[in-house]
Amino acid sequence: MSSEVLPFRARPYVPDLCFATIHGHRRAYRIGGTGPAVLLLHGIGDNSLVWDSVLAPLTDRFTVIAPDLLGHGLSDRPRADYSVAAFANGMRDLLCYLNVDRVSVVGHSLGGGVAGQFAYQYPDMVERIAFVAPGGVDHDVSPLLRLLSLPFAEQLVALTALPGARQVLATALLAAAAVPNPVRPDAVQLGRALDRMPNTASPHAFARTLRSVVDLRGQVVTMLDRCYLTAEVPTLVAWGADDSIIPAAHAEVLREALPAARVEIFDGVGHFPMTEAPDRFLTLLTDFLTTTSPARLARTHLRDGLRSAAGVTVAAPAQELG
Repeated sequence: MSSEVLPFRARPYVPDLCFATIHGHRRAYRIGGTGPAVLLLHGIGDNSLVWDSVLAPLTDRFTVIAPDLLGHGLSDRPRADYSVAAFANGMRDLLCYLNVDRVSVVGHSLGGGVAGQFAYQYPDMVERIAFVAPGGVDHDVSPLLRLLSLPFAEQLVALTALPGARQVLATALLAAAAVPNPVRPDAVQLGRALDRMPNTASPHAFARTLRSVVDLRGQVVTMLDRCYLTAEVPTLVAWGADDSIIPAAHAEVLREALPAARVEIFDGVGHFPMTEAPDRFLTLLTDFLTTTSPARLARTHLRDGLRSAAGVTVAAPAQELG
């Protein structure tokens, strides 16, 4: 990457909030530091501030890029495609805008699904992948998310913009943390995610994003049928043992699909390891980023992987005729 063209550096080791207009839509992102590029992708209904506890420390060694996905945070909320593939395309465009050729991708929840899709679509741009309680592994998901995929989700999200609504929801989440219920392990962190949401939260964008990955039966997309194509990319899987949003058992599913992956389970932690155990998470991620060799995949790798999986013999490149 060429640091001279990046639109920041006023405070090189502190992530700055910047904006880029791409395809006519404003995208917010936080960026700072020097060194190899690391892309941090947040989950549904969240934004780049979920990485706040690790952003600044990571800039000591890396160029950190933490965007607000379209429809989230301070980015625009157009009537648009909010599928996992569309988010991956958006990340490709943002990185091209920033003149960043290769990144290590770290994705949490929905962002984990986007990270996997990004690696599948643009293998030549990916050096490493870190999945943090990612979506898109198996069908199991929180009953809350299943219910929010129903048609009334827009109305529920719209209520958060009403005066005093967030205080009521925050109080309800604190009460939920005190009694046994399906979301108890993550109730406090969900309340903090609510605090991170800007007042311009769009029920339309949230509903479209959720319905692209979840319905009443659970998750509708999976990376398992294609993750073998990136098996050579160094991979980290980090999960909270008490995750009530996406079961930690999915970590073992990923371990089976990607035997070379490093899998770390955080005891006593829920869906947000980077906010619940920031020091341990930072140590783990930094060690992963600094002790693994970056992948260097090309489009031919994708071709060979597809043919091999189909039982087609991969022939050596034909000699050019002189």
